[in-house]
Amino acid sequence: MSRVAAIQMASGPNIGANLIEAERLIGLAVEKGADLVVMPENFAIMGLDEEDKVRSCEQSGVGPIQEFIARQAALHGVWIVAGTIPLRSGDPGKVFAACMLYDDSGECVARYDKMHLFDVYIEANMESYTESLTILPGKDVVVVDTPFGKIGLAVCYDLRFPELFRCMLDKGAEIFAIPSAFTAYTGKAHWESLVRVRAIENLCYVIAPAQGGYHINGRETFGDSMIVDPWGVVLDRMPTGAGVVCADIDLEHLSGVRRGFPSISHRKLRIPGS
Repeated sequence: MSRVAAIQMASGPNIGANLIEAERLIGLAVEKGADLVVMPENFAIMGLDEEDKVRSCEQSGVGPIQEFIARQAALHGVWIVAGTIPLRSGDPGKVFAACMLYDDSGECVARYDKMHLFDVYIEANMESYTESLTILPGKDVVVVDTPFGKIGLAVCYDLRFPELFRCMLDKGAEIFAIPSAFTAYTGKAHWESLVRVRAIENLCYVIAPAQGGYHINGRETFGDSMIVDPWGVVLDRMPTGAGVVCADIDLEHLSGVRRGFPSISHRKLRIPGS
């Protein structure tokens, strides 16, 4: 059995200030006994505009955000999923939104680049987002073998694409880590439903940290960070504001659920190439 934590933040455009807050919250998660800490999407920077992340992007393996996470992982002897970090791409006007997994010695052992980009117009409140203007989509499905189980990495808008999670399941995933920053409007409508159904249909644990609060750029994010078990039970959650939610990951419980309710083995259709 392992203890995991999901960090909730309300990040702003100042990277230094965000990292100070992240350090505090990682420390709190460690005090609560966490062996694995998952940060939210955009934990280090929620810019005043979309170009801020391009101006602040780092080369893979080098930069203050990556160095901060590596130090924290090694200092506390914990694994950390570093939400998303803007990493340089071949296009000078765009970055990758990289979700990076660090082991307890501070080594980056996996990287997932956000695949599905949030290009939407929400008519009800006239909100518009076009991530593809500044982000290049990733192409690879990432599942990592860890001491806590096989972890599949996804980010925010990815939640709406069940085929990605089936692909991760077919790669052996037992836990999904899904750093997010849902808008207040879409979060109220869909967040809990999406998080819980991804757990239920794949009989996996889900660790879903989120941005939750008001941001200097005028944006409001939904929060409600949660950890959900393979039966869809919410083990811990936080409605809004900065903080930590914690729960235990029990792979024996997961195996028992899958044996007793073998819906995965009852599948009739497969995704081509999975």
